[in-house]
Amino acid sequence: MTNTEQKRVLLIDSLNLYLRVHIMDPSLTMQGEPCGGIKGSLKILQKLVRDSNPDEIIFIWDGPNGSQKRKSLNKDYKSGRKPIRLNRSVKNLTDEQEMQNKVWQQMRLMEYLNEMPIMQIIIPEVEADDVISYLTQTPKYRGWQKVIVSNDKDFYQLCDDETVVFRPVSKTVYNKKRIIEELGVHPRNMALARAMVGDASDNLPGIKAVGFKTIQRRLGFLAADKDYTIDELLTYCDKVDKKLKFHENILEGQEVIAHNYKMMQLYSPMLSPQSKDFVKNAVENFEFNFNKIEIIKKMRDDGFGELNWKDLELHLNKIAIENQNS
Repeated sequence: MTNTEQKRVLLIDSLNLYLRVHIMDPSLTMQGEPCGGIKGSLKILQKLVRDSNPDEIIFIWDGPNGSQKRKSLNKDYKSGRKPIRLNRSVKNLTDEQEMQNKVWQQMRLMEYLNEMPIMQIIIPEVEADDVISYLTQTPKYRGWQKVIVSNDKDFYQLCDDETVVFRPVSKTVYNKKRIIEELGVHPRNMALARAMVGDASDNLPGIKAVGFKTIQRRLGFLAADKDYTIDELLTYCDKVDKKLKFHENILEGQEVIAHNYKMMQLYSPMLSPQSKDFVKNAVENFEFNFNKIEIIKKMRDDGFGELNWKDLELHLNKIAIENQNS
């Protein structure tokens, strides 16, 4: 992710990052309460700034009722997901206490970030995916490298010459070239491909016997640097010389594909004009303040005395100074 000439902004899919470390990090406060969601997030943030040397950092959170717009199109969207649970028992917490702790950690993490020169964006009834998509398109970051930090493959569709996806779990950077090589689909056609494949995590069934490997073999044209429409896909499947069950399944499932595409595409984010103005004003008018004393106080209160955050502190100080002087 290193390019010393091009400015870089980290666009962090906050809930995606937080929930994973909340589950996996076993850290406890001095009072014995789980705090891995906070501590693990700060550790990952420190590693991200150390490895990528960003000029700006934005945490984007799902807003309250963030899935509402898509659920209005599909009431079963994201239904059936298992509750987020710790992968260990801590002091025999009840389900209610565990939920209260998860919410407390998320709110506390946001308090930490508020003391840093790090922007946070959260909009009621808007998913983080749509805000991240819009941020990649905003005039301020034109010419910058946009690094989307998320394990969500939905963001592959946003990769272009300036935008990449960093997946923290695999520690892998996905750029346009890598996506085409591994999946056989150009990012410009990724939403169309995923509409055929479906997404079990969002409860969006796909077309039977259609996966990325079969798409790569049977629909190789989707790797081209060209936007293909659903109608063009259907025309190809209808007129192909050797029509297979694969092509027939796509033709029979055209309503599913159209619906999934509407749910999955991020090229035109589901943001109202007012929400777009809010995001634009937020990035253009953010004040890069750094309250180190308050952060140290919070760490002491939360029993984080052993957390070595010197690298993060130095880089955040650099971000604050450079942006206040610009």
